[in-house]
Parts: sequence; C-alpha cells; structure tokens
Amino acid sequence: MIQTASIGDVVLATSLMEELHYNYPKEKIDVLVKKGNETLFEDHPFVGKVWVWNKKENKYRNLLKLIKDIRKADYEILININRFFSSGLITAFSNAHSTIGFKKNPLSIFFDQRVEHLISKHKHIHEIDRNFRLIAQICEDDESEVLPPKLYPNSKTAEKVQQYKEGTYYTISPSSLWFTKQFHIQGWVELLKQVPKENNIYLLGAKSDAMLCNHIIKESNHPKAHNLAGKLSFLETISLIDNAKMNYVNDSAPLHFCSSVNAPVTAIFCSTVPSFGFGPLSSDSKIIQTKEHLTCRPCGLHGHKKCPKGHFQCSTTINIKELIHRL
Repeated sequence: MIQTASIGDVVLATSLMEELHYNYPKEKIDVLVKKGNETLFEDHPFVGKVWVWNKKENKYRNLLKLIKDIRKADYEILININRFFSSGLITAFSNAHSTIGFKKNPLSIFFDQRVEHLISKHKHIHEIDRNFRLIAQICEDDESEVLPPKLYPNSKTAEKVQQYKEGTYYTISPSSLWFTKQFHIQGWVELLKQVPKENNIYLLGAKSDAMLCNHIIKESNHPKAHNLAGKLSFLETISLIDNAKMNYVNDSAPLHFCSSVNAPVTAIFCSTVPSFGFGPLSSDSKIIQTKEHLTCRPCGLHGHKKCPKGHFQCSTTINIKELIHRL
C-alpha cells in the first residue's frame, strides 16, 4: 500500500489497512511512506515491511532504488492511495500482479484498476470512504460500514507520557502546515484562560511550532500550561491524546490522530470545510466553524500561507464560546 503524502493522509490510510486485515487476517500488509512517517508503524500488529522514501536527499536516486526493490518483492496486489506522478511511477513499474489506484493519478492509465476520487464542497464523502473504493472488489465489507483509521501506541510510548497523565488534562494543537487552517492566536489564548487553573494543558506540535506554543502560553498566563511541541513522537502524542478530557485541533494531522484512537476532539475548520471529507470520526467529536456566510470560503482544498483576502474572517469570526462549552 502506497501513501507518500502528509502525515494526516497516512493516518486516514490506516482505515484501508484495517479493512484488509479484517478480510485477510493471516496476511501481512507492507506500506510505503515518505521518510518521517514510518514511526507511525512501530510495533504495528499486522504491518510487515515499511518501505521509506527519503524525498529530501537524493530524491530521484532513492525513488529508482525503491522501484527496483519493490519489483523484486513480487507483490500480488499493490494499492496506490496517492495521486501524484511519483507514486504512479512506482505503481506502473512495480511488477505487481494487480495494481489499483485513483484515476486522478497522471499514470493511472497503466494501472489494472482505476477508481474515481471525487472531492466536492456540496457532497459530503469522507476520505476513508473514497479510499475504500480502491479495495471494494477484494473486500466483503459493505461501504456503509467502513472501518475507521486506527493506530497502535505501544507500552513504550505509553510509559513515556505517563508522567503527563495525572488528573484531568487537555491538549491543544494550535498549528498547521497551512496558516489559513489555523485558529487565530488570540482565540487560543482566550480558550486557555477559561481552562480551570488546576487542570494541565499540553500544547502539541512539531519542533517548529515551539515558538507559537510559547507565545500562546505566555499570553494566557495559565499556571499549568506546558509546551510539548517537538518533545513527543507521533505515537507518544497519540497516547497522550487518547486519555485527554478534550483535544482541540485544527483541520490537520492531530485531528486524525484523535480519530485513530477514538479520542474526544473539538475540530476547528477555518479556510477549509468539513464537506471536503476530512472531518473527525471519534464518537465524541464536534466541528466548530464560523457562522458567517463568507463567499471566499473555502479558498482552497489545502489552505494558504496567508489569507488571500487579507481579513482571515473564517478564523476570527468563530465564536470562542463554542470552544469553551467543550471544556
């Protein structure tokens, strides 16, 4: 199974792995991801080999080596969830007995099975349902019962974060790869101010998010707010999220982390909309978004580095009381 896109896409792809394991419980599933995302599958109970593509160093040399090695593996079935040229190249030259992928992939003409991938702001289809169509013919499940994504934090990761799990605590993941998908800083500050002073709050993210988290903590002056940005692995983050009273996230990877362990989540959608199909799947989940009718929203599938209109009202007009109500 190939998914060399971002971390959130890989998490959602685990839904397919659950479906495949349910239908073929004796088989191992090999997965190809970009370098950095392989840690998601540490001690995974039914993942076999994790192929890793290093895109940052010798990108094309590494790609050619991957293709050669995958050809030697002689796969019965290769499923490509990714829709970019490079993954299409791997698929087309994989020498797999059967190849499956989306029609949007520029090299899909060389796949044995081609499946539609439709995203619309008017017709809500979740990404895991779109992905399931890739394996519908080889699985017995009904599409209305698609299994949710799932990850498996191990005892080692649980032990690492046990020190943070005392009493009631909350997590906040304030950042996103795209600025217009982030709830505005003052909104996060106001939320922290409303968290009871006796409760811990853990701000999560990558190392590059540490400055943003420090700023939010300083402005809120909450006595038990802690900056864990860059200090936890993916599985450690998921283990911490799993036991939080509430997790506050943007439309980004931590949202899907919550879905993978059915953790409570409040998901804030700014420039993007839930109907794109990337909403939360936890049983205790709520989507928060502006009530204003903004003709510029959504301004794109992935967001932007800055608001194209300059006002960022898709974020600043969100009612903070809706977030506080979820405390």
